[in-house]
Amino acid sequence: MVNEPLMCCEENCVHCEAVKQVGCRMPDEQTARLTSDFFKAFADKTRVRILSALAIHELCVCDIADLLGMTQSAISHQLSFLKQARLVVGRKEGKTVYYTLCDGHIRTILRQGIEHVQEETTGDV
Repeated sequence: MVNEPLMCCEENCVHCEAVKQVGCRMPDEQTARLTSDFFKAFADKTRVRILSALAIHELCVCDIADLLGMTQSAISHQLSFLKQARLVVGRKEGKTVYYTLCDGHIRTILRQGIEHVQEETTGDV
């Protein structure tokens, strides 16, 4: 016998217990919005490259600009976005600001994202 597709929506069939279990564990609206904003920071390849560099070593704007082959102005703009998203922090030494990742969570998320993409492209699962 062929399995027929479930037509619960047409029958208005709600699995109340499952909905209750899931509903109490989901993030609230504000947490969902902030999480969405957090992940937007990873939605730009330049920002991902900057975060990758800062996961390896603390760097200043000049270092990052040289590393990525971009202008200091473009890097400063991206760093401003990353600071506002609370992914990087700056430490001033004289006139130079050195940037690093905010914490280990950022490094872990970035590493896992890169590993996931590399598994997908190499066929390893």
